[in-house]
Amino acid sequence: MHLDTFEVIGGTSLKGELHPQGAKNEALQVISAVLLTDDPVTISNVPDILDVNKLIDLLQGLGVQVERLAPDTYRFCAGFLDLDYLRSDAFMKDAQRLRGSVMLIGPLLARFGRAALPRPGGDKIGRRRLDTHFHSFEQLGAEFKYDHEHDIYYVQQPSGGLRGTYIHMDEISVTGTANVLMAAVLAKGQTTLYNAACEPYVQQLCRLLVSMGARIEGMGSNLLRIEGVERLHGAEHRCLPDMIEVGSFIGLAAMTASDITIRNAGVAHLGIIPRIFERLGIVIERQGDDLHIPAQEHYEISTFIAFYLQIAKEIVGEVGYIPLTDEIYQLAQQRYDNRIIGSIFEALAQQWA
Repeated sequence: MHLDTFEVIGGTSLKGELHPQGAKNEALQVISAVLLTDDPVTISNVPDILDVNKLIDLLQGLGVQVERLAPDTYRFCAGFLDLDYLRSDAFMKDAQRLRGSVMLIGPLLARFGRAALPRPGGDKIGRRRLDTHFHSFEQLGAEFKYDHEHDIYYVQQPSGGLRGTYIHMDEISVTGTANVLMAAVLAKGQTTLYNAACEPYVQQLCRLLVSMGARIEGMGSNLLRIEGVERLHGAEHRCLPDMIEVGSFIGLAAMTASDITIRNAGVAHLGIIPRIFERLGIVIERQGDDLHIPAQEHYEISTFIAFYLQIAKEIVGEVGYIPLTDEIYQLAQQRYDNRIIGSIFEALAQQWA
């Protein structure tokens, strides 16, 4: 059942425990990576959300054997694929609805030598170019053609296969980095990626690929070196908790003056997210891998906060609704056209004071 609107009745503080799902952005990448081998790959802590389920459906359409071992655990085996499915109306329709379908290009190109992709959909947050993906693949030798009549991209390897090279990525793109990583692990020779994204999602993809037999150096930095191998094997992998959910839960507690405990938050991988909220005066108690946010009436900013490249963009909007005292705070985010956020919180501070 799909609802166009939600009615939220506020004014009530909450108390209890929350359990974040696995990270969606990581899941889309590592699930796409199962196409790189004909051996089984088991992935756990997979979030049960629409985008991930759509991607799994696309893989099944390609012929990937999918076995659900537990509510959050899947075993994938991409032994024999039906690549003609890439030209089917069903694939065109389903892939257009999923921005993450672009992640299929890298592994399909690397292992099977060709891929196809209709213009992908996704969240309506403004123009998001695929240039970084395409330019990086072209650097490896891939050839692109665009069918204007059917609005679809076709890509294939050159006759000698993909070849490693030096790639200076023209933007720090998580999906772009992940996509070219998956292509480079089976390319001939060494690929160097400079200006690569280094978010936990990319690090997790690297860990999975290495456990499958890939040779990758520089994990966690913006300079990656990939030495191509002939074949990858199966592996097991567990997705991290979704840091965007964790940050949203912290914001939820602060906005509603609630007492909330976030279980299994993946504290070691949250980066600067807790610190950003703590600078707003929000108390965050670390209890092993759990976070406890006690109820507070007011919050005071202790220092200036600059968000650029420091906190996940999806969490930034949460901050605008935290009750501040004696502060006027303005925030703008300009990563995507339709995600411009500009707010002055004087009225909110007066309302909550």
